[in-house]
Amino acid sequence: MAVMERFANTRALITGGSRGIGAAVARRLAAEGAAVSITYHTNTGLAEALVAELSAAGHAAYAFRCDAADRAAAHATARAAAERMGGLDVLVSNAGVEYFGPLASITEDDVRRVFDTNVAGQLWAVQAAVPLMTEGGRIVLMSSVSSGIAVYEHSVYAASKAAVLALARNLAPELAARNIAINAIAPGGTATDMAAVNAPHYTHPLLRGHNLSPETQISLHASLGRLAEPAEIAAAIAFLVSPDASYLNGCTLAADGGWM
Repeated sequence: MAVMERFANTRALITGGSRGIGAAVARRLAAEGAAVSITYHTNTGLAEALVAELSAAGHAAYAFRCDAADRAAAHATARAAAERMGGLDVLVSNAGVEYFGPLASITEDDVRRVFDTNVAGQLWAVQAAVPLMTEGGRIVLMSSVSSGIAVYEHSVYAASKAAVLALARNLAPELAARNIAINAIAPGGTATDMAAVNAPHYTHPLLRGHNLSPETQISLHASLGRLAEPAEIAAAIAFLVSPDASYLNGCTLAADGGWM
C-alpha cells in the first residue's frame, strides 16, 4: 500500500485539534487518507478554518466543540464524531493545558484545572472512544518531555504528564483484550503558539537575560539543536497509529530531539 493511502478507510478523532500539534496530526492523517474529526474548546475560528482547509483539499473533516475535562461532553463528542465519520479507528488525545507556578502559589483550582484536563481528560477520551472502536483500533496519549526532567516551577504540569505514562502502560493490557493498542508520545520543545507563550518559563532564572531568545535556550537542550516542528511530532504520531507500530503497546515514544 502506498504511503499516501496508509490511512484509507481510517476514522480518526483528535482532541485539541484546532492548532499546534493537534492540527498537524489532523493534516498528516488526512493527507494519508483518513477521515478526521477534531475537538476544540475555545478556538472556533481556527477549528472551522482547519476543517475548511482539509475539506477544500478533498478530505473528510469535522470539528466539535468539547471541554476535554467534562466526562459527559467527551462521551457525547466521541459518539457524534463516530456517527459523522461512520465509525472510529484512531484516537489521538492531544488536548492539554500548561502551568508554571512556585510551590507557595499553587492552589486547589490550579491542580484541578491541570489534572482535570491533562490526566482525567485523557482518561475520559479513551473511555469514550473504546466502545466505539473497531478491532485493531489505536490510541495515542499526549505526554511531554517534562515528565522525566526537572524544570523550575513546573511541578504540577510535569506530574500530570508523568501520570499519562502510567495511564498508557496500565490501560494497555486491558485494551489488548479487544485488540486495541494504546501508547503515549512525549514531545520535547515544539514550535507552537503555546510554546512561544511559555518558552521563557522553561529557562532557569539564573540563565535568563543572556541575550538568547527563550526559544533558543530551549533548543539548546536538544541534541539536534532546534525546536521540533509540529509536523515532525505528527509524523511520529502517524507511525504510532499505523500498522508499522503493530508490536508497540503501553510504551511512550520520546520525540524530543535527543533531550539532554
